[in-house]
Amino acid sequence: MRTLTRDKRFLLILFANVFSSIGTGITMIAVPWLLVQVDGGKVFGQMALTMTIIHFFLSPWIGLMVDRFSRKKILLTGEALGFLVVTFFTIQGFIYGYETIQLLLIYAIGTLYYNLFYPTMFAFIQEVFDEDVYHTLNGAMEVQGQVASMLAGGISSFLLTVVDLQWILLLDATTYLLACFLFWLIPYKKGERDVTSRSFFSNMLEGFRYMKRRPMLFFLLLGSFMPFIGVMMTNYLFPVYLSEELQVSGTAYSLQTTVYGIGAIVAGLAIPILVRKWTSMKTIMTTVTLYTIGITSVLLFKQLAIFYVLVFFMAFGNAGSRVARNTLVMEIVPNQIIGRVTALFRVIGLGIRIVLLSTFTTLVSHQLVTVSFYILSVILIIATLVVFLSAQQLVNQSSLNKNTAM
Repeated sequence: MRTLTRDKRFLLILFANVFSSIGTGITMIAVPWLLVQVDGGKVFGQMALTMTIIHFFLSPWIGLMVDRFSRKKILLTGEALGFLVVTFFTIQGFIYGYETIQLLLIYAIGTLYYNLFYPTMFAFIQEVFDEDVYHTLNGAMEVQGQVASMLAGGISSFLLTVVDLQWILLLDATTYLLACFLFWLIPYKKGERDVTSRSFFSNMLEGFRYMKRRPMLFFLLLGSFMPFIGVMMTNYLFPVYLSEELQVSGTAYSLQTTVYGIGAIVAGLAIPILVRKWTSMKTIMTTVTLYTIGITSVLLFKQLAIFYVLVFFMAFGNAGSRVARNTLVMEIVPNQIIGRVTALFRVIGLGIRIVLLSTFTTLVSHQLVTVSFYILSVILIIATLVVFLSAQQLVNQSSLNKNTAM
């Protein structure tokens, strides 16, 4: 870590990420809050589902673009377009104010930015830095992301009470501009690309072909992705669970998000150390198990204090599995196809989220939130078994290859 803090590229990426995450995060908290005030969140819910479906179809194309073009240029283009679009809506807000359609467009553009930014940043980091710092880098980025999210939440809750949305958007536009400038300062030389010799659709399917040749690695990564799916679902389920099952106030939910952030930050600091001692694979096995224990225990212990302890462990498990998984992917997957490989898992994840969200929404509407948790628990238990079995197979294959080589 000490070596990284002296690396100009790392510091520029870190601060660019901070500005971008806080600015966009504030807007993406403020706009949904304003939309919920319109009709209780019905329009926002429909928009969120629509954008999830759009991202499902866009993700393979974005993965191909990440592998085809300069990652630095994609980041610069994303920040520049973000600045121009948000500035346009800022000016419109000062002159005309906002209708629901403008709020929906701002939210849609924000989600599109996220869907482009994070895959590109992932590939960019793998391309720019050496393999021996991947675990430290991923841990640092996890800590930065969680701190930025907590700051964005605090700042947005304050700003919403004292200023109109256009002032929040003005702040967001400024952070886009600052992030663009910092990304521009990063030294970068585009690496080799392997996406021009085949057709567009053939190139887009390369991530699928790569994982098809490595089924055990595919199942390991897919299983390690399930805690993130769980977090996406509990973002919807926890408010309902706290209100209906534990019968506590909204303050309890606010504290839950704080506890989650602390758990994720601790994971970002601890996981790089565990990866060095245990390897990425063993760390994934441990963190996925930890998340599974947390989510299956929620319905067993219906005391608020124990719930917060479980949230901490779930946060550690999810963030830890993400850091370890990202490190493993960076170590194994060639940089020329990293965008398409990660796009494959985003598409699968989005598909699972669409199905589960539709199911859980129906269950919650019939006051069956506990059934949703049972389903989630079963999914995570299966994912844990898949992670252990596939990891064991990979270890056996590695041992066999070593013995054959000898």
